[in-house]
Amino acid sequence: MKYKYSAIVFLIFFFTFSLKAQDYQKEINHLEKEILKLGIKKDSLNSAVKNLKLSILHEKLEKFGLPKYEKDVEIVSHPALILSYNEKHEQANWVAHIISKEISGKGFSRTNDFRPDPLVKTGSTEEKDFFIKTMKPDGTYSYDGFGYDRGHLAPSADFRWNKEAMSESYFYSNMSPQLPNFNRGIWAKTESFLREYVAENNHDLYVVTGGILTDDLPKVERSIHKESIPKSFYKVALDTEGDTLEGIAFIIPNEGSDYPVISFAVPIDSVEKITNINFFASLPDSIQNIFEKTVDIKHWQTKNRKNNHKPVSRHKLPKDAINTVMARSYYDNKAKVCGTIVEVHETRSGNYFLNFDQDFPEQLFWCTIWKDNIVNFSYNPEEYLLNKKVCVSGTVKKKYGKPSMSVYNEKQITLYADEMKKK
Repeated sequence: MKYKYSAIVFLIFFFTFSLKAQDYQKEINHLEKEILKLGIKKDSLNSAVKNLKLSILHEKLEKFGLPKYEKDVEIVSHPALILSYNEKHEQANWVAHIISKEISGKGFSRTNDFRPDPLVKTGSTEEKDFFIKTMKPDGTYSYDGFGYDRGHLAPSADFRWNKEAMSESYFYSNMSPQLPNFNRGIWAKTESFLREYVAENNHDLYVVTGGILTDDLPKVERSIHKESIPKSFYKVALDTEGDTLEGIAFIIPNEGSDYPVISFAVPIDSVEKITNINFFASLPDSIQNIFEKTVDIKHWQTKNRKNNHKPVSRHKLPKDAINTVMARSYYDNKAKVCGTIVEVHETRSGNYFLNFDQDFPEQLFWCTIWKDNIVNFSYNPEEYLLNKKVCVSGTVKKKYGKPSMSVYNEKQITLYADEMKKK
């Protein structure tokens, strides 16, 4: 009887608990629905905020970021970018946009929705201008490429903060034929160079990009629109949010390159002379002269690259000397390599590593002075060599994927200025 009574009490307790549990679960379900509604509302509000920010950027771009253009030139205006379309070359004369400081936040993935630009009155290029896609019997596709990438002028990653803006970057009016080793190499590095500047400084950046279009350019013969293949591309940028107006430009051949991005940096004026385009034309000439005549490369480099230098130009090398980029072609050969020592690192074991032109791990060339050979130097390498432009002679070896050289005595290292006197 005692056990039956206990069972009845337990059943009453369990039943009461179950009723309460059901009530709790209903409340949980209700709250989860409210959370879901709030999440949807939050996403909607965030999207609205980003679109308002995009509208502000568009107004700024229209007011300050466009080159000068004639009335008969076709101007295509999208919310995220504005371009001048050239029917003769079947691509943009220029594409203007703003790299927003919003890129530092969480970004969207590539949309990859390549498509013709519906706003180009004469019709933009399209997929068949870059490759032919054919469906195979098994439902997959084969691709017959023409040898050129669909190279973005305004890169999609510049719009990673706004999905609609990113999608606009995939209009074919924003594409130009670029060799793969250019598009995926030095061009991509140049785009990253400017984004990293924006992220570190938290400044919006006005950018104008295009191919250098001339009458003698070759065409993509297998394409349907016969678009021109630029021999070089340019990119100009302006920062108006710092203590002073700062401008920088790049002119880069449409080919692969082992040179660092800063090797191609030039004043904006240099691009204007080649293209006959007046950039940032709404600004008075007196203001344009402030940032278009010169370029402060150190200003544009991120903090960990402030000490980087351009490799010595081929045309400014001493007799029988090479620069740090050319050293890649001299493995297992003797050479005289010239460059700026931007970093001297003494290891715990007493060896010295000398990094040339770019800081570790991006050094273009490096030398080792072994501990046992320090007695052959009349100076402390760290104190004497840092930030000096020198030439070092010896056998070039490939070590850790980069050209290097062992230095056994101070006679192997000479000052660049002294070498130039012998020329």
